[in-house]
Amino acid sequence: MSSSSPLVGKLESSTEIEASAEMFHHMLLHKPHHVSNASPNHVQACDLHHSDWGKEGSIICWTYFLRKPKTAKEVVESVDPKNNSLTLRVLEGDILEEFKNVVVKCKATPSAKGSGCVVQWVLEYEKLREDVADPLTTMEMLAEVGKDMGAHLTKP
Repeated sequence: MSSSSPLVGKLESSTEIEASAEMFHHMLLHKPHHVSNASPNHVQACDLHHSDWGKEGSIICWTYFLRKPKTAKEVVESVDPKNNSLTLRVLEGDILEEFKNVVVKCKATPSAKGSGCVVQWVLEYEKLREDVADPLTTMEMLAEVGKDMGAHLTKP
């Protein structure tokens, strides 16, 4: 995706959570079907459609709420366990009504404070038309889900 086009964009968000980078990465990659327990206001379900949880090439389908119920089928494009990062590409779903391409990258980095981590979300996208708004609400939802996951992973 060329960054010179007005249709192409990138949003980034970083959030500090109390859970470790490894715990966060493990849940998002290997147990995304548990995210609905951590963030029920945003995520209703995550189903495996192809391959195995946490493997490159696996296909998962999210059911989530963003002003109304929505779905997104994604392929796990890359996984880097050493850096607690992963990349997902949207294959089908409501967001593709306005976007040609959507890629979600997530990386959890140990906090400089010694405990917890910083969760960085990157949303790369290409709009279908210039009048389409940037997906700010989607980025806000991802940040909220990350916070919810952190709270869930550290609750007693």
